[in-house]
Amino acid sequence: MLGEKGSVDVADLALDLGVSEATVRRDLRALANQRLLERAHGGAVSGATELPVRYRSGQAHAEKLRIARAAAERVAEGDVVALTGGTTTLEVARCLAYRGEVSVVTNALNIGAELAVRPNVKLIMTGGVARGVSYELVGPLADATLDKINIDIAFVGVDGIERNAGLTTQNETEAATNRVLIERSRKAIVVADSSKLGRVVFAGIAPVSAISELITDAGADPAEVDRLRTAGLTVTVV
Repeated sequence: MLGEKGSVDVADLALDLGVSEATVRRDLRALANQRLLERAHGGAVSGATELPVRYRSGQAHAEKLRIARAAAERVAEGDVVALTGGTTTLEVARCLAYRGEVSVVTNALNIGAELAVRPNVKLIMTGGVARGVSYELVGPLADATLDKINIDIAFVGVDGIERNAGLTTQNETEAATNRVLIERSRKAIVVADSSKLGRVVFAGIAPVSAISELITDAGADPAEVDRLRTAGLTVTVV
């Protein structure tokens, strides 16, 4: 609920979940201790807290699946495909598992686990330090691996995309690794559900000019889509 709304109220949670307000407050304290939310008067807010990927996987799932199917159509047999971490890129990986022979380069542990058993996929994992929040391997070891690889097409997950701020994410080390991945690719495509459009978060990955296309869903704000298109970006709405 917090991931979907950005804030929650104790009384509303108690009513929706059929529990006492005391139970809700106790659970909010426990989640705050895990840095999964920030307490606020009468409830909680997401604030600057980055919700772990395992708690975001169910958000806008139908939209992410449509985006992933459209993304997979851009991949030709024999391509070297790169995938950053993220819930939408995970859906892209699942779609690629049912296509022809491809090579997949990723720094995401969960994507690697999905594809390691697929006989049609040659899987290349980067090294790096694991971020528990996003399951991504980041840092100099990851960057060094990517520096030696030539990529046909990269699918990039972001926390925000906006005309002036470009592509952004919550963590600066993750942003740096994703930037290297984009630079090593002949073509980079952002896959992002409509909630990411017009949003700007902490760390810059790359300007809009560094990517060739954005694939998003039909819930996208038309004004934000127009702003990106006037910046020269191809925006595909599915």
